Amino acid sequence: MVKEMDYRPQGVCSRQYHIAARDGVIESIQIVGGCDGNLKGIASLLRGMKVEDAIERMSGITCGSKPTSCPDQIARALRQLQQAQE
Repeated sequence: MVKEMDYRPQGVCSRQYHIAARDGVIESIQIVGGCDGNLKGIASLLRGMKVEDAIERMSGITCGSKPTSCPDQIARALRQLQQAQE
């Protein structure tokens, strides 16, 4: 079953994520705003990855002096999606 969610990140340049995952594997992530090329690259790399692996790899990454980053916010969104599946 495909689980989908929209997530509004906090403290970063990107404005919204739409995430779809099936059976704990990321199918797609669409990102609105932020560094277009970098975020398209991250979304492409995450496609086909287990949600739990993506969370582990990206949690806690910061951007400059900010306490978070787009990857960290994606990990937070994936954690919410994962909890919704339980």
